[in-house]
Amino acid sequence: MGDIPSRSVNATAGDLGMTPRHARGAGSGVSPSSYEEPPVGGGDVLPKKARFSMETGFRALSTASGAMVLVIIVAIAIFLISKAIPAIQADNGNFLTEKTWFPNDTEPVFGIAALAFGTLLSSVLALIVAVPIALGIALFLSHYAPKRFATPLGFVIDLLAAVPSVVFGLWGRDVFQQPVREFSVWLNHYFGWLPIFGGEGPFGQSIMLGGLVLAIMVLPIVTSLSREVFQQTPGMNEEAALALGATKWEMIRTAVLPYGKPGVIAAVMLGLGRALGETIALALTLGITFNISFNLIQTGGNSIAANIANTFGEANETGRGALIASGLVLFAITLVVNMTARAIIYRRREFRDSAA
Repeated sequence: MGDIPSRSVNATAGDLGMTPRHARGAGSGVSPSSYEEPPVGGGDVLPKKARFSMETGFRALSTASGAMVLVIIVAIAIFLISKAIPAIQADNGNFLTEKTWFPNDTEPVFGIAALAFGTLLSSVLALIVAVPIALGIALFLSHYAPKRFATPLGFVIDLLAAVPSVVFGLWGRDVFQQPVREFSVWLNHYFGWLPIFGGEGPFGQSIMLGGLVLAIMVLPIVTSLSREVFQQTPGMNEEAALALGATKWEMIRTAVLPYGKPGVIAAVMLGLGRALGETIALALTLGITFNISFNLIQTGGNSIAANIANTFGEANETGRGALIASGLVLFAITLVVNMTARAIIYRRREFRDSAA
């Protein structure tokens, strides 16, 4: 009898020593030489990425759009600097510390001190008035008011942002001025010993009137952003505070306000940027004087933007350069405020998506 072929050492009772490659060829009718091993990991091979796809084009378009914003900002800065330098060189005073504004004279003397001071004072007063009211409205809409009432009320508040500045200015000058004048007389009578409420008049078109009009204008911005931030508070944080026995206000104080603090600060600074750049409303409500005074109720006050609106039409070449130089200062202040606001938003990770 012939010898029985020996099996592989590792062969089992049902294995004839064939490799998986031979077994697949024998069972499927495919010759072993034509069989190809599947790729590692299984599945079909993914198609090669196209060199120019929709994703690549969209990415390039987005990058170009973002770069265009920076190019526009740089172009504005270059324009302002190039137009401002000749006027500053012709100035016979110190542009940063001079209070007077006579750029159209034969010997021009002008400075930004009084204008910058009025701009900052009116904006800060607007925030002092608007921020507490805005935060109260935002908390009421997000945690106290029923949804059927909060939604239309929030919509009405947001509509204030769509009202043109000239409407606020005309309303402040023709309607709101008289109540502010009477309130200023009352403050002067009872609190005239304070420098901010002193003086003998006249009262009316003052920093207080301009600041209150600005407060109404920045109110929807701060309210809307603060409301969105408060609504992003994790529900588990609120439920945990309530489960520990906290009241509604204690829950807001310990869970909602700490979480939303960076967003509220950013909203306030964005409102500040809105107030700093306001033009026509302040041009119609301020008394237009060039002095530095903390008095809020006496007629007077001025701002960079209001001064540009009021004097640009009658300015000569040097005067226009002086106004552009003041615009450069306002551009720098506003840019710093907005960059600070963006930095605060990005400081906490949970606000990055809402800031994009």
